[in-house]
Amino acid sequence: QVRLAESGGGLVQAGGSLKLSCAASTRTFSGYHISWFRQAPGREREFVAVIFIGAGNTRYADSVKGRFTISRDSAENTVVLQMNSLKPEDTAVYFCAGSFRGLRPISTTSTDYPYWGQGTQVTVSS
Repeated sequence: QVRLAESGGGLVQAGGSLKLSCAASTRTFSGYHISWFRQAPGREREFVAVIFIGAGNTRYADSVKGRFTISRDSAENTVVLQMNSLKPEDTAVYFCAGSFRGLRPISTTSTDYPYWGQGTQVTVSS
C-alpha cells in the first residue's frame, strides 16, 4: 500500500511553467508505477504521464509530449511532473496515482491504479 500527496499546483499564464510533485509513503517505491491523470470540469479523467520507478520507463499522452516531463527521485520517494509551455486547455485538477506493477507493462488506464492522491488544481489563463 502507498499513500500519495501532490503539491505544486497554482495559477499561471499561458506559455508559463509549473512543477508538480507527488510524494509517496512506501518502502517499496521501486516497484511502483506512478502516473499523473487530470480532470477538467465536465470532462472525464484523462491520462497525462507515467513512470516506472524501478527502470525509469516513461510514457506520455500525445497532448503533452514535448511539453511535460515526468521524473523520479528514488531517494526522496518523489515523482515530479515538469510542465512547460502551458496552455489554457491544460487547466484541470491533477492527480497522482500509484500501482505496484513491477515489470508488468505500463498502463495508461485509471482503473489499473488503486492508490490516488487528493489532487492539485492547475489553472492556465489565456
